[in-house]
Amino acid sequence: MADDELDAIRRQRMAELQAKHGDASNNQQQGEEAKQRETDMRNSILAQVLDQSARARLNNLALVKPEKAKAVENYLIQMARFGKLGAKISESGLIEILEKVSQQTDKKTTVTFNRRKVMDSDDEDDY
Repeated sequence: MADDELDAIRRQRMAELQAKHGDASNNQQQGEEAKQRETDMRNSILAQVLDQSARARLNNLALVKPEKAKAVENYLIQMARFGKLGAKISESGLIEILEKVSQQTDKKTTVTFNRRKVMDSDDEDDY
């Protein structure tokens, strides 16, 4: 009788583990689908907002500087959602937007030198 109870417990535990593992893969699959939907939505909005040459320039920028391209895409999507864009943005309009974003994210680089003193005044007394 103990063997029957042990088998029942094992089967129940195995079913729980399989259900838990199945849920984890389902959650991962749902997350991937949500990312795909978001990407598709972003692409459709950008296709409506940008003309061909501007879209090509933005894609080229994404290859070189993905962070800056993402910032510009977010800016364009936000403007489109609030209705601040009247017509499709041309390549020259995109260049102006890129310049604005570059000015906002412009970082100052400073270099400081810490030089080690080879001959210290205290060392001269030792000779």
